[in-house]
Amino acid sequence: MQVSQLWRYPVKSMVGGRVESFELDELGIVGDRTWAVRDLERGGIRGAKKIGSLMRLAATDVDDGQVEITLPDGSMVRTTDSDVDDRVSAALGHRVQLERLRPADDLDHYRRGAPDSDDVVAELRGIFGREDDEPFPDFSIFPPTISEFESPPGTYYDAFPLMVMTEAALAALSAALPDSNVDVRRFRPSFVVDTDGDAADASTPGHPEFDWTGRRATIGTATIEFAAPCPRCVMVTCEISDQIPADRAVLRHIVRDLDQNLGVYASIVTPGVVSVGDAMAFV
Repeated sequence: MQVSQLWRYPVKSMVGGRVESFELDELGIVGDRTWAVRDLERGGIRGAKKIGSLMRLAATDVDDGQVEITLPDGSMVRTTDSDVDDRVSAALGHRVQLERLRPADDLDHYRRGAPDSDDVVAELRGIFGREDDEPFPDFSIFPPTISEFESPPGTYYDAFPLMVMTEAALAALSAALPDSNVDVRRFRPSFVVDTDGDAADASTPGHPEFDWTGRRATIGTATIEFAAPCPRCVMVTCEISDQIPADRAVLRHIVRDLDQNLGVYASIVTPGVVSVGDAMAFV
């Protein structure tokens, strides 16, 4: 098995970009999700579960930890520009403020904003994009901190620092959803692994990563541990561009046929550097 794609996302819930190499430290990918938007209407750091149009914006790193954001009309704005919040807000149709990652002890920064509904079930159905007759994920796999905080304090990722997919999973999605655009950008992997034919032995055909829970693997000079299959939410249905439109069918397939999951969460055991082409081996 080897790494075929690496992705980094400088701003939470915006499209990121492919890179040839990245460093993993104790918290995650260095340079990943170092910025996020604060909802100036309902409070709290927010992602595309609440502001779906965030996925129509793309972010790339520039100097000194700053970020350049490409807006849906193709224009660009930097985090150093005085009008960045106004321009991003206008593009989203929602008042937001870009904020840089803060220390883990700044707990108020990470507290959740107000819900959209006082009905807890309705709120969860909105976040996870579930129909009335569809089940919720197994919430026990998530860190307990995320009931109070938008993300584990000190980070802007949702639950775990890494989300891993396989080329086999992407191919299986394309086969199952011939009328949908299952572009990898919908699913926001940290990296994609080419399993080189091992997918045939998976308990879920086309998705070998579902069998990796609890296992450790070396990848580049790092060691990671696979935590659990990744329950999918409304984000996989969001519009990214005219070519990658909003599409509820993607989530319906994941919920109905894949036990709600796509890809697998992972955490870092030993920091190191990972590059495209590196082998991945279980230990």
